[in-house]
Amino acid sequence: MGAVRRERLHALTWATWALAALVCVQLAPNPLYVVIVVAISFLIVEVHGGRSPLARAFPYLVLLSLGFVVVKVVINGLTVHADGAGLFVLPSFTVPSWLGGYPVGGPVETAVVLRAATEGFVVVGVVAAFAAFNAVVSHYELVQMAPRAFHEPGLVVVVALAFVPSVVGAALAVREADRARTGGVVVRRGRLVRLAVPVLERGMEKALALAESMDARGFGRASAGSAERVAAWCGVAALGALAAAFLALLGQARTVGFALGGVAAVLLASAIVAASRASTRTRYRPRRPRTADWLVIAACLAAPALLAYLRATTPALLLWDLSPPLRAPAFAPLAAVAFALLLAPVAVPVSGPDPWSVPAVPARPGPEPEPEPEPEPEAVR
Repeated sequence: MGAVRRERLHALTWATWALAALVCVQLAPNPLYVVIVVAISFLIVEVHGGRSPLARAFPYLVLLSLGFVVVKVVINGLTVHADGAGLFVLPSFTVPSWLGGYPVGGPVETAVVLRAATEGFVVVGVVAAFAAFNAVVSHYELVQMAPRAFHEPGLVVVVALAFVPSVVGAALAVREADRARTGGVVVRRGRLVRLAVPVLERGMEKALALAESMDARGFGRASAGSAERVAAWCGVAALGALAAAFLALLGQARTVGFALGGVAAVLLASAIVAASRASTRTRYRPRRPRTADWLVIAACLAAPALLAYLRATTPALLLWDLSPPLRAPAFAPLAAVAFALLLAPVAVPVSGPDPWSVPAVPARPGPEPEPEPEPEPEAVR
């Protein structure tokens, strides 16, 4: 019997979930709600990610975003001063005038640090949602969903999405091989070179293998037709019209700017239509969304709608007011219900074994071995 196919949610469902999570984080940048989004992303990857390299790269991306928060807090704490309550005082100096002439150091204020941490933590929520989407979605279906005019750019994006997990997997494999050569002893001298060179070598090998496979399948072999040339010229003209509209708006010529913007939109739409007609891409066995997919999509769309209602009526429940006196961030049960709707994919069971897991091979039944005969005693002389 063949292996059971692991059925996962449709790419449209995951795209809707990721978009809803990103909108929710932007509508409610309260750190308490961002923590909920990060926790939901972890749970989504744990349930639907399996043991794929994309799922293993998820915590590394979140840690990388936390590093961005630390850098933002340090930079804002040293350079931004709002005459508030200070945590401590650092030595200060003034940057040369040709670099801006602003002071660096001095009193590090509580409100500045908290505001920088809050803004940076929103980035953590965005990265967590995007990393979870990258770990659970079918990139093959993403390319299938793209319109025919965006097939090539979509293929480039899919290849780029696989960059981080491939680098993480290569780094882990190289580290394990290095420890195996040293008998488990960590040798720090020359460790960076021993890890970087094999990772770069593996990256080049994978890039060459991908290029050879695409060339073998005839990717980019066909010459450009008349419709593709029309689409290219329309795209170039749309970019020129957008640049002219930008210059017109800078010169306070709003009528001309909006007119050029409308022309650019028409040219861009014409380019998409022409490129779609020129493409002859076929779809092999496209998979349609199931009933469970539509239910999850409806739940995910309800989450930002409910938060948008709260943001319009009581914005203080979704934001953290850092003005003195400093208070703890508010927490609204109705907002928690909205974020709980993002857990809808967890309720959908995943059928079939994890394709990245290595199943145990059962022993084949066979005839029992015959008992060995007992040795005969030596004759007594």
